[in-house]
Amino acid sequence: PTETMVIADETVDAELCATDLMGQAEHGYNSPAVLVTNSRKLAEGTLLEIDRILKILPTAATASVSWADYGEVILCDTYQEMLEVANDIASEHVQVMTDRDDWFLDKMTCYGALFLGPRTNVSNGDKVIGTNHTLPTKKAGRYTGGLWVGKFLKTHSYQKVLTDAAATMIGEYGSRLCMLEGFVGHAEQCNVRVRRYGGLNIPYGESAPRREALE
Repeated sequence: PTETMVIADETVDAELCATDLMGQAEHGYNSPAVLVTNSRKLAEGTLLEIDRILKILPTAATASVSWADYGEVILCDTYQEMLEVANDIASEHVQVMTDRDDWFLDKMTCYGALFLGPRTNVSNGDKVIGTNHTLPTKKAGRYTGGLWVGKFLKTHSYQKVLTDAAATMIGEYGSRLCMLEGFVGHAEQCNVRVRRYGGLNIPYGESAPRREALE
């Protein structure tokens, strides 16, 4: 489903909020549309505007079901609470229409795409502005972003320890960490190199001693 969230305060009016919510609710019967605000007046006004719009919207049969089942108006006490709610929901599309849009841009971490200011909206982003609209839904914005060229690339990593001293130091740390986890076989991969390249006599199946213990 598509998802939209409107973060708004009293600097914007109810008609704009309601229009933007219903503009995405018409996508399908399971399209969440959420208003997050710190203004009770705006919250109540937006609900009234949604009722008005649903009486004239040609796609109201879809939008009304989506709004009834997945629509939310969340009233917060502070901007910080609005931020926390928004990051928790991690909506696909997030419109920000407040007196501190750049603050939200700086602080928000979980979303698909942001649309900042009342002149910006999701539909223009879909059709005209040109930003990527293959975006994470269902809270996936908590751990990933939109589709980009890197998703189509195959990547590899490699490691190479170059000196005896490095092999010894890394192996000592690795040995102790592996033994803390109870992985003796792992630890021995480290130990055999500490013995060989560091000249330390570590008993089989034991962790490498801390460097201070050797001094």
